[in-house]
Amino acid sequence: MSLKKDKVTVFAAGCFNRVHNAHRLLLQTARSLGDELVVVLSNDIRNKKPNAVPSAKREQNLRKLGLADRVVVGHPDSFAASLREIKPRILVLGFDQKLPDRATEEAVRELGVEVVVLPWFPGQNETCSAG
Repeated sequence: MSLKKDKVTVFAAGCFNRVHNAHRLLLQTARSLGDELVVVLSNDIRNKKPNAVPSAKREQNLRKLGLADRVVVGHPDSFAASLREIKPRILVLGFDQKLPDRATEEAVRELGVEVVVLPWFPGQNETCSAG
């Protein structure tokens, strides 16, 4: 008798305007937690950072790193909608991230998503090479 193991999808999200070595370490750690890493980029509508990089460029930069199985732009209206669409088993947050709103908290509960907060990683002043 063969027992089929369900694939563990890990969800990591952020703006990733400037990918630095701390991001690389976070994504490598997130990838090690499951079978598939999906990186969800903040939608341009929601990316309110000064000097924000367009999502197409951020997506291209992350793909070049080769750390994620999939890189997608998040739902423009809500983080919860992206979670519901991808249905991960694990949601990885950086040390300074939190669930953004009540709708996301409800989606996490409804989907049975495990939230893993990773520690601070050094390297925020070092830009990560994507080549």
